[in-house]
Amino acid sequence: MNAMLPDISVTDTAPLSGPLQWVGMQGIDLPITIAEADYRRELHARADAQVNLPNPHIKGIHMSRLYHLLAQISNGEPLTATALHTVLTAMIDSHHDCGSNNARVLLQFELLVLRPALHSQHLSGWKSYPVSLEARLQNDQFRLTAEVRIGYSSTCPCSAALSRQLVEQGFIDTFGHQQHIDLTTAASWIRANATLATPHSQRSEAIIKVELPMNSADLGLLALVDQVEKAVGTPLQTAVKRVDEQAFAELNGQNLMFVEDAARAIQAALADHYQRPRVQVRHLESLHPHDAVAWSDDSIATGMPASL
Repeated sequence: MNAMLPDISVTDTAPLSGPLQWVGMQGIDLPITIAEADYRRELHARADAQVNLPNPHIKGIHMSRLYHLLAQISNGEPLTATALHTVLTAMIDSHHDCGSNNARVLLQFELLVLRPALHSQHLSGWKSYPVSLEARLQNDQFRLTAEVRIGYSSTCPCSAALSRQLVEQGFIDTFGHQQHIDLTTAASWIRANATLATPHSQRSEAIIKVELPMNSADLGLLALVDQVEKAVGTPLQTAVKRVDEQAFAELNGQNLMFVEDAARAIQAALADHYQRPRVQVRHLESLHPHDAVAWSDDSIATGMPASL
């Protein structure tokens, strides 16, 4: 059968006319390659791809064209801003008959990283960081933003102060009547009673949203994660032995923080590397049934844990 197959998106007009901001597909399975300093890995991504439909009478866009163009970023080559810009340009060019002049691609994936233990030699484990990467080409302006979720531990400074006071009072109650305290006896008391009260800690989460430069050789996602984890000082661990767990307890004791402290520390750490970084943090309280939150920009205050 040689008859030409019908294409009603071309031959028919829309029964109701009107422009549409975005039309396309969502949740396309796609392999992507992330390559940065000392890191290269092929990852599974979910892609959204859309163009605008400004012509009010066009019945529909050509979704298969968008689908096939995504192959340009799933060919095993490292994902870059330039590659994304090229795809967006091709998406617009492929829809000149629809009048499209804007395009966007959203990639959601887990940045999977092998992290070493704090002290144990040759001990490591895998840790994932959810990433949303959005590239837009609108009005001939290219914009690439990255949103990364990073877990860490937080110990409440107020709870720590209250706990120290109880331990101090216990020490005074035990030894306050003595003029001279034997060092061994005091050390034994501390070993048995230093946990007379303990501060509450909780797993916490930071959501970071930054604009990535067009001219960078790579996306710099791992560098972004490292900057945030260094700022809070208490990154979540993977494989641990007792020596690593003790080191983690020490890190928590040296980095007591409210949500305000965490948000400000992250914001300050990123300010020299990104223009207007946006930060939102959440401490999943162990004291309360609700969470403590802080953010630096209204544009990401959309609620958690939903995506920004």
